[in-house]
Amino acid sequence: MDVEAAKMIGAGLATLALAGIGIGLGNIFGSYLSGALRNPSAAPKQFTNLLIGFALTEATGLFALVIAFLILNG
Repeated sequence: MDVEAAKMIGAGLATLALAGIGIGLGNIFGSYLSGALRNPSAAPKQFTNLLIGFALTEATGLFALVIAFLILNG
């Protein structure tokens, strides 16, 4: 196998994590919205948890993207 082809396959496999990130973000915001509609008085208290979950999930996606770029340029 050619080295360039192996790099492309590796970068593609590294970006598969982005699909999981999309599912995770949808789950985070969907759960928050469901909880906020059931108990609106508790929604402001859970907003910080929403932002922390969003930030950690998005950081994982950015790490996967950086790894893909490192594989392609390395």
